[in-house]
Amino acid sequence: MQIGDLSKRTGISIRMLRYYEEEGLLTPARRASGYRDYGKAEERIARRIRLLSEAGLKLDTIRFLLPCVLSDRPDFEPCPEVLATLRREVTGLDDKIDCLQSSRAILTGYLDRLG
Repeated sequence: MQIGDLSKRTGISIRMLRYYEEEGLLTPARRASGYRDYGKAEERIARRIRLLSEAGLKLDTIRFLLPCVLSDRPDFEPCPEVLATLRREVTGLDDKIDCLQSSRAILTGYLDRLG
């Protein structure tokens, strides 16, 4: 299938699909005409990338975890360090949440004093 078809099937923009290819995450075959030819394997990988991305993971982490993803659901093969990587990501999210809550408290304090 062509990149536009893959985009429609996965909900991932053409620009992002090209970016994933540049980053080595997708490796479509090429037709004689030079057009990319995405198959079922690339579609599965793209869906898995989207799943991990929607979880808030950055590309480096996705690259590390992608070989361990077993399906289009969050099922992982027990690859080395998967648990440690996921725990680090959760800790990072917790730190961001703490920071946002602190910022919210400061802004709420300003509003209380002004209003």
